[in-house]
Amino acid sequence: MTCRRSILLTAMIALLQLWPLAASAHLRSSSGPHTGIAIAEISHGEMIMIAEYRDRIIDLAARATDTNEPFRRVFNYAQIQHAYCLWGKMPGGVTDEASPFNECSHAYLAATKAVLLSMRSMGGEAVEAETIVSAIDAGMVLRGLALITCQFSGEAFNTADVIRPSWKDVPLHPASLATLTALAAAILALVYCGRRLLRWIAP
Repeated sequence: MTCRRSILLTAMIALLQLWPLAASAHLRSSSGPHTGIAIAEISHGEMIMIAEYRDRIIDLAARATDTNEPFRRVFNYAQIQHAYCLWGKMPGGVTDEASPFNECSHAYLAATKAVLLSMRSMGGEAVEAETIVSAIDAGMVLRGLALITCQFSGEAFNTADVIRPSWKDVPLHPASLATLTALAAAILALVYCGRRLLRWIAP
């Protein structure tokens, strides 16, 4: 058996070992009573446009100085959810309703939208925030995204809840399964090559 096939086999075994733990995890977790800040739902069409402008929105929010606690909590939640959703890197996470990462994508993009709308009332950020809002509105009209919805389009969120990917559905979504398997194989390959290198340079 070749080294490459051995690594892929090991990666699959590792994923299967982690599967019972992942499958038993709840999609939504709360740290206690619902004392967080409510975040309005986001439509599927809005998600696509907000995702394209996310970096610009987050950069603007990070530079904001005239902020309050609710704004900072929603901004922090948007970043935490983005990390939980594997930084938006999973294929189809935003555009594919069947993706196990679609609901958590709704969460971080809904929070990003809330951050953007809040900045329209901030003195230093209002002009750029309005420019982004106008660009998003125009993009939705030009691309016919305004009426596109999905199963999570009416779902509101709360900063007290963390939305995790639906790990149990990963095997049913070929793109996600292939990406995670490739990632696991790459990590194992790096570990293997690193150990070989250390053995080679060791006295």
